[in-house]
Amino acid sequence: MILTMTSRAATRDREILRLAVPAFLALVAEPLFLLADAAIVGHLGSPELAGLGIAAVVLQTVIGLCVFLAYGTTGSVARFLGAGDLRGALAQGVDGIWLAIGLGTVVTVAGVVLVGPLVRLFGASDSVTDPAATYLRIAFLGTVPLLVMLAATGVLRGLQDTRTPLVVAVGGNALNIALNLLLVYPVGLGIAGSALGSVLAQVASAVVFVAVVVRAARRHGASLRPDLPGIRAAGRAGVPLVVRTLTLRAAIVLTTYAVTLAAVDARDQEVDLATHQLAMTLWTFLAFTLDAIAIAAQALTGRLLGAGDVVGARETTRRMVRWGAVSGVVTGLLIAAVSPWVGHLFTGDDAVTDLLVPVLLVVALGQPVAGVVFVLDGVLIGAGDGRYLARAGLVTLVAYAPVALLLAAYSAGLVAIWVAFCSVFMGARLVVLVRRAQGDAWLVTGA
Repeated sequence: MILTMTSRAATRDREILRLAVPAFLALVAEPLFLLADAAIVGHLGSPELAGLGIAAVVLQTVIGLCVFLAYGTTGSVARFLGAGDLRGALAQGVDGIWLAIGLGTVVTVAGVVLVGPLVRLFGASDSVTDPAATYLRIAFLGTVPLLVMLAATGVLRGLQDTRTPLVVAVGGNALNIALNLLLVYPVGLGIAGSALGSVLAQVASAVVFVAVVVRAARRHGASLRPDLPGIRAAGRAGVPLVVRTLTLRAAIVLTTYAVTLAAVDARDQEVDLATHQLAMTLWTFLAFTLDAIAIAAQALTGRLLGAGDVVGARETTRRMVRWGAVSGVVTGLLIAAVSPWVGHLFTGDDAVTDLLVPVLLVVALGQPVAGVVFVLDGVLIGAGDGRYLARAGLVTLVAYAPVALLLAAYSAGLVAIWVAFCSVFMGARLVVLVRRAQGDAWLVTGA
């Protein structure tokens, strides 16, 4: 009996790793290549680099709100796969891609029209606003292929394939770097060349993704035509995930706002914001490690519930929670170990590097909680429990907001604000997610 349980646990661990490792590598590839883009544009001058920073914030916000195309599609496709309906799984995936095309078209038109007002919201000078607007006008043309990539990635993850997205991510981003180097300098297009290179690389990646999905759909007899009821259903299912994402983005924005208000003078504000930006960048990078297990959770949970295997879904959730906690401990130890030195890689300001150390120690202590939170978030996304995640996101934001604002009002300082972020906000997320996972309401079976 014990040997059977041990063997079953080992099998589940291998399955988690099979999905999580390629997902992790694909997730890490993106920020590394974004850093390369910044380095290429940075050699044009500080105004161009600052303009790229503004444009990146706008684009990342838009794409972040559309991430439901990947998350929602992963769970729904996996459910059909678990139910033994591969044709239905691919039809669901095709509906998601058509939704991405429609949504991307609307966002492209709105984005191009609103470029001016969007960049002016940041209050930057004309020397920064002009390159930001130039970049955005071109970059918004890549919205459709970007959203198609998200949806197709969700399809493949739902089909338990995380290797193909890895290959496309690495190949597409390598092409992006090559085109950036060519168009920015030898061709002489400047920051416009960087935007154009990114759009061309996104189009190429989207074509590869669509070709893979179309070939599979034809092989299994799934229709490639847009199915309006299916597209509407995919859209409705995505609304709660958009709300969830908005609450997460709001908490991050609120934290930055609190840091700004808490500073006692201009110099303190400069140091606190610079330190906060570095800490949030490192936090986000660490999240990619933990998100890889969450992606495996989405795919496996959807498949097991689709197959009606409630016991398997619970067992796999317990294994993945352990993986998340252990991964959080590992990333926490790593960030604590490098905290005295990592700041020097980004800045020569001693005040920033000194303040970064205690902030990163707080981040390190919060990593095990983050590991469990990200895994359970993935489990419930895979289960299609988006409405609960939306409500839970609103509850955690309401719990965190007054604490952050109170700390800001009393000038509590950056470290205290990060303690609140890691304990109150992430702690509240842990409570609402664990409470849900312990119940049975999310264990809805069938396709």
